[in-house]
Amino acid sequence: MLKLQAEANVPTEYGQYRMMAFSDNDQDWMPHMAIIAENTDFSLPVNVRFHSECITGEVFHSRKCECGQQLDAAMQYIQINGGIIIYLRQEGRNIGIINKLKAYALQEKGMDTVQANLELGLPADDRDFGVAIEILKLLSVKEINLLTNNPIKVRFVEESDIRLNSRIPLQILAHDMSRSYLKTKKDFFGHLLDDLEPDI
Repeated sequence: MLKLQAEANVPTEYGQYRMMAFSDNDQDWMPHMAIIAENTDFSLPVNVRFHSECITGEVFHSRKCECGQQLDAAMQYIQINGGIIIYLRQEGRNIGIINKLKAYALQEKGMDTVQANLELGLPADDRDFGVAIEILKLLSVKEINLLTNNPIKVRFVEESDIRLNSRIPLQILAHDMSRSYLKTKKDFFGHLLDDLEPDI
């Protein structure tokens, strides 16, 4: 059963947050995290971002995806407006970093991100956002504004006991190296993204 294992205040370049680690046991080296801005008002709809781990984008600043930029933008947003980032340890849409790098190698041969996963015998997206809902319940959150472009995340909230007050888009501008990846998100997964074509 998921429970709070540890928490502390952590100062960052965007401000100070309360970081909380959730897992089934206290020996888990990769717990899910709740990152809470100091000025969060839990009596109002809480701004929330479900964010899946992406070591390539967040740590090494890969330009193949916009994950690191989305995390930065979410941290800045909730620092100003209050809110919570639920950081899920579901690397590579939950296929893990080894399989993610294998998928990258197939993408170098012309496959898109979905085709590469399927070629490896893996699901296109194996994430479970139910754990994010569980963490919100442990935090006694009743109503949220969800920072996302992903309709699957919206559905998880709508099918839960937590009320969805609004969806807040979190789109990062596409560039030459991320445009194909974002197009796959839009075309295959139905992400709510604006026009990804370059300005002429």
